[in-house]
Amino acid sequence: MKAAIINQAGADPVYGDFAEPVLDDGRELVELVAAGIHPVVRSLAAGRHYGSTGSYPLIPGVDAVARTADGALAYTGYVQAPYGTLAERMAVPGRLRMVLPDGAEPARIAGGVNPGLASWLPLSARRAAIGSLGTVVVLGATGMAGLLAVQNARLLGASRVIAAGRNPAGLDLAAGAGAAVVAIGGDRQADARELAAALDGDSPGLVLDFVWGPPAEAMFDALAGRGLAEDTADIAYVQIGSLAGPSAAVPSVLLRSRRITISGSGAGSASIAQIIAELPGYLQLIADGKVEVPVRTFPLSQISDAWAAAADSGQRVVVVPG
Repeated sequence: MKAAIINQAGADPVYGDFAEPVLDDGRELVELVAAGIHPVVRSLAAGRHYGSTGSYPLIPGVDAVARTADGALAYTGYVQAPYGTLAERMAVPGRLRMVLPDGAEPARIAGGVNPGLASWLPLSARRAAIGSLGTVVVLGATGMAGLLAVQNARLLGASRVIAAGRNPAGLDLAAGAGAAVVAIGGDRQADARELAAALDGDSPGLVLDFVWGPPAEAMFDALAGRGLAEDTADIAYVQIGSLAGPSAAVPSVLLRSRRITISGSGAGSASIAQIIAELPGYLQLIADGKVEVPVRTFPLSQISDAWAAAADSGQRVVVVPG
């Protein structure tokens, strides 16, 4: 079959022939309809992600909209390495696929579910735990996951959303989705002042961090308390991505002065059962246009161009047959 093929760590994919997937027990053969090139796809393919197998050649891709043998369109994934979803066919667990709602656009589902669930899961869990969201800060809001996080927070009832990032065009999109925007530029002290000014004395109920590294350190500075009074806030800081760096120093004064919990959300920390439980509702939100997912499509045969285009923030690049 034809597929996108990564031959070594750090290499770009090439279009070529790859062995047909083997059907183990419980798996079914489905055909590609649309698959997104998400940042996690590129990171896994390059061997940088903690989930990378380090074995090559491989087919990249973590999820897709596929056509089943009976002609249904379904959102699916969990393909076993060295196979991925950027291929004409894939073997997927039949019990984990989810049939698309009527009227759903496959490319928008393929482009939006992965980045959208990255924030939907911690947002919905937080609301379920305490009954409301209050102010939500999205750190690294100018990528697709950040834009969808802004939309998700508004849909789930956040009283205010603050979106921070570097890319002016991305911040404009976040503002259009209902966020107050903060431009950060890499200077820790200056960024901390801007973030603190945006909070204006408010304590966020939830911080969604898609970048980590120096921007996280600026956010920590902005959140650190002053004085000896008991902190009445309850801040959940959720680390989701690390585009700005793999490490960030957490100051002791933040942990001692504020009531704050720092945790992570990603593959491994969220159960399959949690993901499956949230999928039908989120698929419906995309299908209904309540979550807007801007996408750009490329045929599989143009995987080199698609891969290059996916390196830029903005529309999510989605691969379709052809």
